[in-house]
Amino acid sequence: MIAAVDIGNSNIVIGLMDEQRKVCFSGRIRSDRQKTKEEFMIELKTLLDIYHVTLEGVQGIIISSVVPGLTDVVREGMGLMTGLTPLVVGRGIRTGIRIATDQPASLGSDLVVDAVAAVEEYSGKIVIFDMGTATTCSVVDERRSYLGTLIMPGVKISQDALTERTSQLPYIRFEKPKHMIGKNTIESMQSGLIYGNAAMVDGLIERLEEELGAGITVLATGGIAGVIVPFCRKKIIYDPDLLLKGLWYIYHKNAKEN
Repeated sequence: MIAAVDIGNSNIVIGLMDEQRKVCFSGRIRSDRQKTKEEFMIELKTLLDIYHVTLEGVQGIIISSVVPGLTDVVREGMGLMTGLTPLVVGRGIRTGIRIATDQPASLGSDLVVDAVAAVEEYSGKIVIFDMGTATTCSVVDERRSYLGTLIMPGVKISQDALTERTSQLPYIRFEKPKHMIGKNTIESMQSGLIYGNAAMVDGLIERLEEELGAGITVLATGGIAGVIVPFCRKKIIYDPDLLLKGLWYIYHKNAKEN
C-alpha cells in the first residue's frame, strides 16, 4: 500500500492505493496556506477516523504539489505520522516522459503526473483536461513527449468572478439547470457555466484535432470534470483518479532508488 498525496490550490487529496493501482480510499482536506503540520496531521487523522481507515500497512508515500508553501507541511506531517520519508515529485524524479516545453522545470507537477498516468494507460496522441481551480489542457504525443499546455480559468474561478464582480448575480450551487435556456437568474448562471465550459472543451478538441490530426485520445479528470463531461459532445474518457494513478506509477519508477 502507498499513500499518494496531491496538494492542489483548493484541496489536498489523499489516496491509499494497493499494488494493483486500486484506490482503496481517497479523501480531501482544504488547502489552507496558513496550515501548520500539526493542523494538517489533526485534519488527516480526523478524516481517516471518520471513514475508519488507518495508515497502518502504508509502505511508501509520494507527494505532488502546486502549492510550495504546503509541500513541507504535508511532507513533514506524513513523515511524522508514518515514520516514512515521502517522495516529492520534482527535479531528479524519474517519470518516463520527455518534457518538450521551453521551460521544463516550470511545468506544474500535477500536469506531469497526469501525463505519466495517461501514457502508461493509453497509446498514441493524448489530450488531458484537468478541471480544478484552473482548467488545463495538456498534450502528449505518441513518443511520450509532453508537447505543451493550455491554461484557462477554472469553472469555480468563473463562478466566483461572476458573483464578486457583479451586483445582482448571486452565489449559486454548481449543478445541472432544468433548462439550457435559463428561465431565471440562477438557471441562467448554471446553464452558462455548464454548457459554456462543455462547449469550450468540445471546441478545443476540434482545434487540437486540426493541429494534431485525427485519432487523439481525450481524457478528463479533476473535481469539476465529472459535472462538465456529460454535457460534452466529443468522446471523452473521464477518470477521476488519473492523478493518483500517475503518482502510483512514478512512485514505483523511483522506489528502488529510495
